[in-house]
Amino acid sequence: MVLIALLIRLVVVSFLLPERLNPDRDSWRFAGETGRIARSLAEGQGFANPLFGATGPTAWMTPLYPFLLAAAFKLFGVYTKAAAVAILSLDCLFSALTCLPVFYLARRGFGERAALGAGWGWVFFPYAVYFSADFIWPTTLTTLFLGLLILWLLRLESTQSLWLDLTFGAFAGIAALNDPIILSVVPFLAAWMYFRRCRQGCYKPTAATAMALGFALTVAPWFVRNYRTFHTFVPFRDTFGLELHVGNNGDSSHFAPPGYHPSANDREFEQYRTLGEIRYMQFKREQALDFIRAHPFGFLEVTLRRILYMWTNFWSRDPAYLMQEPFDPPNMFLSTLMTILALAGLYRAFRQGSPLAVPFALILLLFPMVYYVTHWEDYYRRPIDPVFVLLASYELVARFAEWRERALLAPAPSTLAGSVEAVPPEA
Repeated sequence: MVLIALLIRLVVVSFLLPERLNPDRDSWRFAGETGRIARSLAEGQGFANPLFGATGPTAWMTPLYPFLLAAAFKLFGVYTKAAAVAILSLDCLFSALTCLPVFYLARRGFGERAALGAGWGWVFFPYAVYFSADFIWPTTLTTLFLGLLILWLLRLESTQSLWLDLTFGAFAGIAALNDPIILSVVPFLAAWMYFRRCRQGCYKPTAATAMALGFALTVAPWFVRNYRTFHTFVPFRDTFGLELHVGNNGDSSHFAPPGYHPSANDREFEQYRTLGEIRYMQFKREQALDFIRAHPFGFLEVTLRRILYMWTNFWSRDPAYLMQEPFDPPNMFLSTLMTILALAGLYRAFRQGSPLAVPFALILLLFPMVYYVTHWEDYYRRPIDPVFVLLASYELVARFAEWRERALLAPAPSTLAGSVEAVPPEA
């Protein structure tokens, strides 16, 4: 599965690579802010300059993925074809390796047939193929990390090793330094696991302490760096205010309306450069909150639209919108189909008492929450795509088994005819 998945993704890279090499706007399509920070690192200017020009230190992104991209720039050159091939190949490898947690989670929770279906489903899943072969961003690594963390938690449920608790916390910290969205679900999954331990009578309070210690030791250097740099507490990233403003400003023509981001608006960029990153983000946060307070029903409406978009990929039927997003209709079909199958699979998992039912329900419920109130992008759902694939595969395999069983139990038509003929006629 891993090898075939990797091969498919690398073939797709060869077709999509020119898009990443577009030189417009100083190669902005080559990883956006991540690419800018990686260039700054590769050129010895530190973790800085996320947009255009020398704007100084930044906490726009968490450090793990920009350092990976900076290593590619160091080895192959900044914004070169070789660097693009290297980092996209690495993303393809991350996506291919995700077959492993997908397969082993399905086997643990749903059985061997569902595991084969889920594993092969991930090999050919269109979103997994496309985004890993085209999108230079932390998303593909986040997807792998989330699958591994769920597997690790299931292992922790049946052990009392403090070392495993400590190292799980450290690994969760590494995942958060790649993308802090992972923290929308990991603490709740850990709480669920410790609850299961308590019911088995093998919970030790020191276990949670060890996990928290491992996490804190891993993320502390980044927190310290941010405090020393900005003289204020910045736990992971500082962009929440901007993300809130982009999605809550009165413009709902698009799920992420253009013109409100300093990467695409000269006035916003000049404001960012003048105020500095921290003050700019605080200003955007206040703008967004002022709008929400002034338009509570408008905020509720656009939030409901974001929820609908997450589950169905439907935002608008407006022709101007569809000109910007021409692939929305087929995406709507695939996303809605996966949602229906996944929810049916989740219902079946609860009925069958699967150990994956609660953690998967927590992920589907909690992971998108922050995006519901800020704004949505296509790639935001990608880290939980394995959950959709797992549950959909489980539902399809279970339904096929039920249909097959009914077909085997049903008497053949010839048998029925024979039994009728064998009955003697009444006198």
